[in-house]
Amino acid sequence: MLTELGDPSVLAAGFADRPLHLIGPKYYLVWWRLLKLLLIIVPVCAFGGVMLGQLIAGAPTGEVVGTAVVAALGSVVHVGFWVTLVFFILERTGADTGVKWNLDQLPEPTQNGAGRADAIASIVFLVLGVGAVFWDAFIGFFPTEGAPIAILDPGLWPWGIAFLLALIAAEALLAVVVYARRGWTIGAALINTALAVAFSVWSLILLAQGELLNPEFLSHVFTDNGVTDETMRILAVITGFGLVAFPVWDIVDGWIKTARARRA
Repeated sequence: MLTELGDPSVLAAGFADRPLHLIGPKYYLVWWRLLKLLLIIVPVCAFGGVMLGQLIAGAPTGEVVGTAVVAALGSVVHVGFWVTLVFFILERTGADTGVKWNLDQLPEPTQNGAGRADAIASIVFLVLGVGAVFWDAFIGFFPTEGAPIAILDPGLWPWGIAFLLALIAAEALLAVVVYARRGWTIGAALINTALAVAFSVWSLILLAQGELLNPEFLSHVFTDNGVTDETMRILAVITGFGLVAFPVWDIVDGWIKTARARRA
């Protein structure tokens, strides 16, 4: 008879209406969705923020990478612990998260995996980029009493700019192909990754060699206004960080869209 009643602790929990699970079905999906979202955003931000700070501080390469990795791993632990603790408390107190499911949360069916709006936005953005390159060269964003001062180094013409325009044209062609094939594929994601890496490597090499930005522009905007060499170094680090961050975001975005298209 006692054996059939089972574990006394389980029996007592049943009488006391005390759950023996950490997070039950009432909160599980909300917890899991929030945890996945934060685990995508927070570690990346922690890694990038710490790396940028270490680069600005002039730390050695090994220390930069090691500190950033430790910060990212630490953020994973903290996110997992604190989010779970909050939902554990909600589970035990019976509080309401305020999240209610409704029909609006269902994904909207689309005719194709790559929306027309996405393709048009990509092409418009790339066309604006081409226009900015030519505007910078022939009109200038910083007009002076004499000839306008270009931001990009005039030494990039013609071959460096030709390479940049070729990358932009390839990106535009990729957007058209993705739309025509009604979604992202692994091949498209690989091409997108290659283009992003090519741009990042090309621009970083030129930046490190002092051949990306026009020295006359740097002198006119910064040096002549009393900006110190240390501040110039910090600005160069921030510029380089941006030249890596945006291609990485583009790569991740492409693979996310590919995964979604394959699930669909």
